[in-house]
Amino acid sequence: MLQKWIRENSLYVKDKKFVWTTILSIALLLVSFVINYYAGTYATRRESSPVTDLILSNIPVFDLDGIFVYGAIALWIFVCFVCVWDIKKIPFTLHSISLFIIIRAGFINLTHIGQFPTRVEIESDLIQKFTFGGDLFFSGHTGLPFLMALIFWRQVKLRIIFLASSIVFGAVVLMTHLHYSIDVFSAFFITYSIFHLAEWIFKKERAWFLEKSPKQLS
Repeated sequence: MLQKWIRENSLYVKDKKFVWTTILSIALLLVSFVINYYAGTYATRRESSPVTDLILSNIPVFDLDGIFVYGAIALWIFVCFVCVWDIKKIPFTLHSISLFIIIRAGFINLTHIGQFPTRVEIESDLIQKFTFGGDLFFSGHTGLPFLMALIFWRQVKLRIIFLASSIVFGAVVLMTHLHYSIDVFSAFFITYSIFHLAEWIFKKERAWFLEKSPKQLS
């Protein structure tokens, strides 16, 4: 298995352009985390009163914070494994995630609706570094797995896993009252646009991603 990994990834490791692009994609991801932090804290600080919601106002709160926290962690560990196993997928995947986070950071600062009054309290210190309470529109828990489904669409098993994750997380954030309905349902449409924007901006990275077999890189 190790020999197979070395054989299929060695050409990319030796390609300086690929290596520098990968480093750049990691740096951009870190920058997006910083932007997300300041956007999230600002939106939370400025949040106003909550509003009624067709779904949240008519269902009780379910204690599913374990899925919200540990399900998300497990999903991203899986994404890391998939990318490390086939490193040519790293640059486009990370660039797309960074673009998603940056665009979402802009959205959450446009309107500052307060959190729904009945909701599950998340105790995880790790999750609280990425979600802040007032950063509602649109749902990252729903959108990011859907983005992974679009990115890995040609790999049927991965597509099914990520689509199922997106639907499950969408249901969880509604059942825990952590997101409004519009946060969840809009995430699919906005994420679809982000994916195609990433394809347009990061053409070389997408070409690497779609290569079916190792070959000499130009």
